[in-house]
Amino acid sequence: MSKKILANDGISASGIKALETAGYEVLTTTVAQEQLVNFINEEGVVGLLVRSATQVRSELIDSCPGLKLIGRGGVGMDNIDVAYAKEKGIHVINTPASSSSSVAELVFAHLFGGVRFLYDANRNMPLEGDRNFKVLKKNYGKGTELRGKTLGVLGFGRIGQATAKIALGIGMKVIYFDPFIEDAKIDLQFFDGQSVSFTFNNSSKEEILKNSDFITLHVPAQKEYVIGKRELEMMKQGVGLVNAARGGVIDEVALIEAIDNGKVAFAGLDVFESEPVPEIRILMHPKISLSPHIGAATDEAQDRIGTELAEQIINLLT
Repeated sequence: MSKKILANDGISASGIKALETAGYEVLTTTVAQEQLVNFINEEGVVGLLVRSATQVRSELIDSCPGLKLIGRGGVGMDNIDVAYAKEKGIHVINTPASSSSSVAELVFAHLFGGVRFLYDANRNMPLEGDRNFKVLKKNYGKGTELRGKTLGVLGFGRIGQATAKIALGIGMKVIYFDPFIEDAKIDLQFFDGQSVSFTFNNSSKEEILKNSDFITLHVPAQKEYVIGKRELEMMKQGVGLVNAARGGVIDEVALIEAIDNGKVAFAGLDVFESEPVPEIRILMHPKISLSPHIGAATDEAQDRIGTELAEQIINLLT
């Protein structure tokens, strides 16, 4: 059997090393979507690794009979026809635990930046800092602290819980809604080996919307908006909202309206409805903190993802 693995959206050096040590050949050429079928068949690729860029639909699966495994570096697998692949006897793997801490830290980058207006200060200081310093100081002088505030977490899987850990560490109250997790226990571990355990009970979605000072989403892609006009109207006045989950779970038109009328103080977005071409109204809005879908894009997370993918491939195909 061929032992060629195509990492079409890249893989860490640690992942390549582990696979090569086990006798696999790792191809890291980025093949265009329309040329993927030909490449896989001509090269005799048995394993296809992707992130969010490459689509693995039923047509590709049907056209590549030699494919034995499809792997997603990360959590969400909405770019893969998972059920169809499994029906065809193909292994489908992902790395749900590897990027949790990285996404959680990005959520707090947006939150810390949001409560101190850094998203706007970083735009205006280069333009006006030398001549309007005192004006800018006044403009950004009404920050708030995260400590003591309530963070509402919509979706309490691995990433939601990793986000809750940071919130607990800085003194926030955490409440969550998840239709699949009735209660949860979180162990908060510190650098010196000490740990503290917290237990949580599921709240209703309405309770989260009404009682949270800040809300972060950690849900998979779905057909309906998780946060639309109705949900925004239920939130506290001046709420902060962060989405580092999936584009399309927040109604962006309703979000802009809620920011403009003061209901939402700021939003932090790492993902977008019309990704990879976000709407100009979102990109130009002075009260939205922006990042280009980089939740899992840390060296540490990519190392963990590569190593975990390699371990699963070796176990399943060797």
